[in-house]
Amino acid sequence: MFEIASSMSSFSVDDLEKAREFYGGTLGFDVRDQMGGLHVTAPGGQRIFLYPKPDHQPATFTVLNLIVPDLDAALAEVESMGLSLQKYPSTPEMPVDDRGVLRDPETGHGIAWIADPAGNVIGITSG
Repeated sequence: MFEIASSMSSFSVDDLEKAREFYGGTLGFDVRDQMGGLHVTAPGGQRIFLYPKPDHQPATFTVLNLIVPDLDAALAEVESMGLSLQKYPSTPEMPVDDRGVLRDPETGHGIAWIADPAGNVIGITSG
């Protein structure tokens, strides 16, 4: 097998300037121009490459998970920034509460979702 030094994720956006403001301004990540896109470094060092795509379609799945120590505190802060939680229908397989939070009844860990300006799904999760 070839040697792998590290890894990163990438996904498309429809507007680099809106992405720069959201990831750099709203979330406070380090954002730099690179190869016609944006090189984003999240807290903890995870690297993400955002690239423009004229016919961008938002991902219908979670493209990035942000791990937080206290989910409820993080969600309160997210909502105070004017961001809305995504609300998915509750099902027996995915029983979400009224706010749209899915919790593990045994551990209390949970996940909620927001969308970036391009409509890509970002999870906010504890544990």
